Amino acid sequence: MIFLLNQIPPESVEKDARHPRGRTDWPKMGIFAQRSKDRPNRIAITICERPFVKGLEIRVSELDAVDDTPVLDVKPYRKGFAPRGEVREPAGAKELMAGYFCES
Repeated sequence: MIFLLNQIPPESVEKDARHPRGRTDWPKMGIFAQRSKDRPNRIAITICERPFVKGLEIRVSELDAVDDTPVLDVKPYRKGFAPRGEVREPAGAKELMAGYFCES
């Protein structure tokens, strides 16, 4: 799913390197190396579950966006389009994502 981060004010957009999630125990990274909401283009993409479709109505789960976020497009996930071979991630990426999708 491709969506617009419309609630991010232009003045909060990051242009320089920063610590992921504000954690100073992590090295600074450029904004395009992160999945931050404060991106210059304010466009986001994620994989989510699609448990319901009826006409143009689509309900999803596991979407990391707030309610009423404008959806720009819906794309099917295909293994053939997934990265081929090993995926390179920064050291500690698994630790950084631990608990990200926990139910609140």
